[in-house]
Amino acid sequence: MSVVSQVILNADDELRYPSSGELQSMSDFFKTGEQRVRIASVLTENEKKIVQESSKQLWQKRPDFIAPGGNAFGNKERNQCLRDFGWYLRLVTYGVLAGSKEPIETIGLVGAREMYNSLGVPMPGMAEAMRALKKASLSLLSDDDAQAAAPYFDFIIQYMS
Repeated sequence: MSVVSQVILNADDELRYPSSGELQSMSDFFKTGEQRVRIASVLTENEKKIVQESSKQLWQKRPDFIAPGGNAFGNKERNQCLRDFGWYLRLVTYGVLAGSKEPIETIGLVGAREMYNSLGVPMPGMAEAMRALKKASLSLLSDDDAQAAAPYFDFIIQYMS
């Protein structure tokens, strides 16, 4: 949820106007709007490139994932991994746009660990995949934009670890 939505909901729940501190947090949120949109645009426009580069990095580092018996062995399994790369990249853009990690958690992480465990997907492997996704993504951003986007990737990596 964005800062704006949260401020409005909190004030309404308490039947009051937004406080000066809440209004300041909204002002700060608006000041970073152009940067957040720019980051989301770069990630969105380069999704295919990012997914290809991050999967390449992962397969080079962990060839056992795509070897016989690995979790990404076979076209179906490999395509599911690539789909997940795109899914998590999209979640990062949601978080960046909202200026909050909440959309990442509520839309994509609640239940993810249980799902991957039930499918026999090793969580350390998922964390490694997310580190590759982060590296490929941040390489396309300016230093300031990369610094602003990194915490959203780190949030997913921490959850997967």
